[in-house]
Amino acid sequence: MIPVCEPLLDGNEEKYILEAVRSTWISSAGRFITDFEEQMSTYCGTRFGVSCSSGTTALHLACLALGIGPGDEVIIPTFTLIVSANVVIACGAKPVLVDSDPDTWCIDPQKIEEKITSKTKAIMAVHMYGHPCAMDSIMMLAQKHGLKVIEDCAEAHGATYQGKKVGSFGDVGAFSFYGNKILTTGEGGMLLTNDKTIAAKARLLRNQAFEEPRFVHREIGYNYRLTNVQAAIGLAQLERIKQKIAKKRHIAATYEKLLKSADLTLPVEKPQSLNVYWMYGIVLGSSYGTKDEVVKRLGQNGIQTRSFFCPMHQQPVYRSGSSLFPKVDGHYPVADHLFKRGFYLPSGLPLSDDQLTEVAEQLLACRKTTLSA
Repeated sequence: MIPVCEPLLDGNEEKYILEAVRSTWISSAGRFITDFEEQMSTYCGTRFGVSCSSGTTALHLACLALGIGPGDEVIIPTFTLIVSANVVIACGAKPVLVDSDPDTWCIDPQKIEEKITSKTKAIMAVHMYGHPCAMDSIMMLAQKHGLKVIEDCAEAHGATYQGKKVGSFGDVGAFSFYGNKILTTGEGGMLLTNDKTIAAKARLLRNQAFEEPRFVHREIGYNYRLTNVQAAIGLAQLERIKQKIAKKRHIAATYEKLLKSADLTLPVEKPQSLNVYWMYGIVLGSSYGTKDEVVKRLGQNGIQTRSFFCPMHQQPVYRSGSSLFPKVDGHYPVADHLFKRGFYLPSGLPLSDDQLTEVAEQLLACRKTTLSA
């Protein structure tokens, strides 16, 4: 089986983990946490980094630190992981859905303004599968309407727009370091910001809102901390981010060469953007059967895949009618098509060129067998 994604631990991970263990600083304090936060924020061009336990908790802290709460609305793409909506709901606010750009698969900035109301507090820009959102348009809309901007960078470590790293445009950037991400700590996340007050608020809330005197709490906090051992892995990963991005782009270039004439919609890289191709997604053309048929045949031939995200307006959990849930009516044709026909191919950093060729050949063969079936 050629896996859809595997982590690559080819740097100082073992060395740093051993140092953390020997120091006995294995919990939520230690030099690796500080170093990881500082170096990640420096790499992305922000002033502050706040590590936490996952990308989900990074987004939740971002919403809380921006004061998002009951009565507020947050604009999000409907084509995203359900986390985007859930963290808004967890704050007592309501997600408002916008369709995707047909080329980048990110939120369509031309469809955002029509969803802005007097209740809108923020726009959440999800950099989808490694391609940055059109941040100039989003930031102009935010400035025009006095809105906050949260960047979900879980899939886009190192991606740039107009020469600037994602995570440094909005009020807050949120990263995930799950095992399949370009940088991984196993589980983990980080919030980046240029605002000292936001950083301080996030640090407070991630640590049970502990203040002085100890065990007297003025706010509701959470245990959203990253461990020093996880940060040791993250620091080692960050040291090799240039090589990791280069490999991701090599994988994409190889697939592009092998599949460009195969009746597929392939990922793009728009002008002034650098796509880091976290996952190499494809959308099947009309000469293929259903997505399920193609995915099944690939699996039978040793090729692991993953479906594109189910749009928020199609999520069964949101059809119960809670006032906080996003409205699931309306038309989102781009997101619907992406989910119906899209999935991603093996994209892990350890993949060899021979494996990439095998994946492409099996997909092309699948097209022929699907047509003849």
